Amino acid sequence: MIGVLGAGAFGTALAVSLARDGQPVTLWARNADQVADMATRRENAARLPGVSLPDPVQPTADIADLSGAGTILLATPAQSLCRVLTGFADALVGKHLVACCKGIDLDTGDGPSAIIARAVPGARPALLSGPSFAVDIAAGQPTALTLAAPDDASAEALQHQLSTGNLRLYRSTDMTGVEIGGAMKNVVAIACGIAIGAGLGESARAALMTRGYAEMLRFALARNARGETLAGLSGLGDMALTATCEKSRNYAFGLRLGAKGQGDPTATTEGIATARAVARIAAREGLEMPVTAAMAAVLEGAVTVGEAVEMLMTRPLRPE
Repeated sequence: MIGVLGAGAFGTALAVSLARDGQPVTLWARNADQVADMATRRENAARLPGVSLPDPVQPTADIADLSGAGTILLATPAQSLCRVLTGFADALVGKHLVACCKGIDLDTGDGPSAIIARAVPGARPALLSGPSFAVDIAAGQPTALTLAAPDDASAEALQHQLSTGNLRLYRSTDMTGVEIGGAMKNVVAIACGIAIGAGLGESARAALMTRGYAEMLRFALARNARGETLAGLSGLGDMALTATCEKSRNYAFGLRLGAKGQGDPTATTEGIATARAVARIAAREGLEMPVTAAMAAVLEGAVTVGEAVEMLMTRPLRPE
């Protein structure tokens, strides 16, 4: 049995995909009314309407029902991951905890793997990341992701356990690279959304994607990640998806911000907190990350979109 902690759209989609292959899946949600509705309708109408829950999916609001799961997918927003894990730490010791969220914690500057290690010392952290939308996974459309764990044996075991008919997983032991790629692509997605929303054009978006990738790589290499990881699914691949499609919450938020001067963030607009967290770290460590710094300044209300564009366009000329 596999557990999924978090019954948002993505957690539900993963549960549906795993259960289609016949694996029993326990899907936990905090809201008991939501759980009762899912059990009755056999659908998560609030988060993933129109998608039937296969029979092997059992919704629950009781964390004890995950006790039989050796592997639990953590599908909660990155900024609430620490709080959720701390509340359930005793029930999660000794399990493979696979973070499916993408972000850098604003308070601590930690990624999901460090949060797991701190909140549940006896757990075995892993990461699932890459270019994916919940609606595509739930519809059974082909999706390729990266599964990262601290050692190849763990990564291979999880790779086989979590691969399904429509989920093809590639394994990695570069957890730092995987989580930085997954987090920072959201910052680039917001920047690209702003560019298109403000009418700056496709050329500006291409420039932001390219320079944003350079910053992602710079930040990751400073943390001893492997460059090839950032060129893979969890870095460049994920950025190519989320910086170009309105199904991305981060890109859609940027579109509204660029067009109207204000956005409507949700709990899963992960790039907002990540931009601010990474900009702080980069400034402290002397890393040159102008796109990230400009996004953080816009998101904190320190500069307007127009001022951010001027900041980037008037920087000293230099070799690429």
